[in-house]
Amino acid sequence: MTESLHTVTPMPAERQSGCPFDPPKELVEAREHGPISRFPFPDGHQGWLVTGYDLVRSILADPRFSSRKEFMSHHPTIDYGDIEVPPAPPGEFLLMDEPQHSRYRKPLVGRFTVRRMRLLTERVEQITAEHLNAMEKAGPGADLVTAFAKPIPAIVICELLGVPYEDRGRFQENIDKFLGGEASDEELIAAYLATQQYLAELVAAKRANPTDDVLTDLLDSDLTDEELQGVALILLSAGFDTTANMLALGTFALLENPDQLAALRADRALVDQAVEELLRYLSVAKQFYRVALEDVELAGHTVKAGTTVILSLNTANRDPDRFPNPHTLDLRRQDGGHLAFSHGIHQCLGQQLARVEMRVALPALLNRFPTLRLAVPAEEVPLRPEIADIYGVKRLPVTWDA
Repeated sequence: MTESLHTVTPMPAERQSGCPFDPPKELVEAREHGPISRFPFPDGHQGWLVTGYDLVRSILADPRFSSRKEFMSHHPTIDYGDIEVPPAPPGEFLLMDEPQHSRYRKPLVGRFTVRRMRLLTERVEQITAEHLNAMEKAGPGADLVTAFAKPIPAIVICELLGVPYEDRGRFQENIDKFLGGEASDEELIAAYLATQQYLAELVAAKRANPTDDVLTDLLDSDLTDEELQGVALILLSAGFDTTANMLALGTFALLENPDQLAALRADRALVDQAVEELLRYLSVAKQFYRVALEDVELAGHTVKAGTTVILSLNTANRDPDRFPNPHTLDLRRQDGGHLAFSHGIHQCLGQQLARVEMRVALPALLNRFPTLRLAVPAEEVPLRPEIADIYGVKRLPVTWDA
């Protein structure tokens, strides 16, 4: 039976007041009409919005839908006119299809296994403790984003890439500018170009003096220096911004759900389950885009070749047909299989690293500061704009009893 056809326009600009963790109401309402809706893009392109869990998951694994950058010419909120998008730069494999995608991904798979990431646990514990010590020493009152959520994944990814200690301050400042969502266009471009230049220099330095890191490991592959630079940028982008926002937004969600916070503090064995539920509930990587390479039938509707499809991961992870009481944060939830790390060939390569960082950092924070609480009313916590690729908070003012 064909599902009813709903049209969503315009793309939601922000979340409802008082509901910082829920998808925009327009997306939730679209899901209530069925798993797929019409979506007219601002430039006139007639696309689709997919909000149902099963359909999103199937498209992510369907080779008839492309991730190639040169096909991504339609934006959900901006009319760029008749622009021609170039192919992805060498190494930036998230914006490529097979077989190019696997050429870059395969050399990395062995570097991000569950076992290897677990070996990093002790180092993540050390980095976390250092930042908690600094917070405690400074006394009550901190922006958790700058004091805790950003520096932990930034240091970890720097060490994985082999960024020398003396370069990390400048390096982190630049990546924060071009990934943080608050820089002006001029600052963003300057920071991006500076990061690209630094990564080119870093690859050359590894060639001259190999060290013990992921980038050096890849020197034995057939990847060129330019390709290694692109791969490093992908690892940097994926390994920093998403985890930083999960740590900050995850803390915010726990502070706003005191019963769940108490359960996590009382039961250390709940940590792994809690991390998976926070990933599902928050879905900071909100959406992906795909373009149909041929005519495809979806839920009784024909998606024509060349049509852009928006995949709403945050709505799929709140699909009541897949997750009972989906808008409730339940750290004891048994329903796994969320799409926070995507699915298919583009499933997040660094997902185990993100899990390690969250499993270590969140309990450590909550245990160190038993009276941790927001320092401002929840509605005054500044949120990243919905147009940003990764959702989260700009700042999270917190305090605690000395």
